[in-house]
Amino acid sequence: MKKNSRLIFILAIIKFVTPYLLQNSFYEPHRDEFLYLAEGHHLAWGFNEVPPLLSVFAWLTHLLGDGIFWIKLWPNLFGTFTFILTAKIIRSLGGKSLAIFLAFLPFIFGAYLRVFFLFQPNAPEVFFWTAIAYSLLRYIQTEKNKYLYIFGICIGLGMLSKYSVAFFVVSLLIGLLLTPQRKIFLNKHLYYAGGVALLIFLPTILWEYNHHFPIIVHMNELNETQLKYISPGGFLKGQLLMNIACAFIWLAGLFFTGFSYKGRKYRAFAWSYILVIGLLIIFHGKDYYSLGVYPVLFAFGAYHLEKFSEGRSPVWRLIFIIIPFLLGIVTVPILLPILRPAPLANLYVKMHVAKTGSLKWEDLKDHPLPQDFADMLGWEEMTEKMAKAYDNLDSNDKAHTFLFCDNYGQAGAANYYRYKYNLPEVHSDNGSFLYWMPRNIHIDNIILITDDKEEMGHPFVKMFKSAVVADSVTNAYAREYGALIIVFKGANEEFNKMFKQKIDADYNKFR
Repeated sequence: MKKNSRLIFILAIIKFVTPYLLQNSFYEPHRDEFLYLAEGHHLAWGFNEVPPLLSVFAWLTHLLGDGIFWIKLWPNLFGTFTFILTAKIIRSLGGKSLAIFLAFLPFIFGAYLRVFFLFQPNAPEVFFWTAIAYSLLRYIQTEKNKYLYIFGICIGLGMLSKYSVAFFVVSLLIGLLLTPQRKIFLNKHLYYAGGVALLIFLPTILWEYNHHFPIIVHMNELNETQLKYISPGGFLKGQLLMNIACAFIWLAGLFFTGFSYKGRKYRAFAWSYILVIGLLIIFHGKDYYSLGVYPVLFAFGAYHLEKFSEGRSPVWRLIFIIIPFLLGIVTVPILLPILRPAPLANLYVKMHVAKTGSLKWEDLKDHPLPQDFADMLGWEEMTEKMAKAYDNLDSNDKAHTFLFCDNYGQAGAANYYRYKYNLPEVHSDNGSFLYWMPRNIHIDNIILITDDKEEMGHPFVKMFKSAVVADSVTNAYAREYGALIIVFKGANEEFNKMFKQKIDADYNKFR
């Protein structure tokens, strides 16, 4: 047991250090990371896109200086703790070193390498899915009520990280009903634990209610712009590709829990997997929405493969280890940007990465880099050029200039870098930035960052005395490539009226 503890500790350290060593320092924070960091400056019980938990870590990041190390620390820690929980599941089953090592490999050679290095709610969500599974499994093994209360706490905290935790909870409960473990519903402590979960999550429910449930508006917009284009076939293909190097391990876990006699005690976890996948197909979820359901399957699968190899040729153990390494090393450059953009794009051409679909963006077209990597480029250049345009104004114009961006990525990045470039606060009406927009302001001048290349052709431009394109984003690999920095001076009353109506209309979406 001590030997296994030492192995878990060593592997956890490797898991923590690896992404820091792999990601090239040329890349900036991700578009979405800027949004979640901005939420740390506006702590609340909820936001337009997500529940509040990640904003607490954003607030801590600001206290620590906003460096890239601190931004990446939190998702990396959640990933490390997820691996530790996965290893603890294996130990509770009686698994040994081989099983623990096999369960470690997906965290290096699978989608978790990226998920647990992006400051996004997916990292705590996957952790809490795993913690929910672990606590329920330990209750099944021991029938100790303390695990039901841990189960409830993890559900409550999980719902504070991402609402999709509800998919897993519902699937697990239905899975229990479909197996002899349904006897858990006769235990009053399950309902007390449910009360604990509700109590933890209640402030966010009240926030959603008081703000007219913005998550519904957000999901409707997401469905219209992205989710409705996701096909069941593409979603299922993604389930294999996300962890292709280690897919045989979770498939072994699904077999163990779903079909083997020894795994019958844990049949609810097989049902929960099937139900989660079914629900996400029905609701057009993205493939990575299901990532939280896999760590427990990796644990079961690693344990099953270890047991399978016992008493057989050592070659089997070698095969189980070699396969993830051979396939996984090839996938690492797709999971994290290990090189600067140009050499990385050239590497993708040589590897024929486009054939895997990894270079396809939301516009359904192939690009030189994955969309996530393109979302890590061009932000400081953009902010520096906005600052240059602002600095070129005289002091009187500066005092009456409003800084505005089309989308939350631009606004988040500009606010992240604004202290470096001595900019005032930058605003947007996109995403949660809408809540932080000043109301009923009178605008004289605006410096606008827009990704609309035809912006200067819109009628509102004539409502200003002057409008000049100051610069644009020139990093061809950035998703913001070509975004314009425009200086508008001398707004008339017609523009102010129109702008107020635009902001009011945005607010009214949530009424």
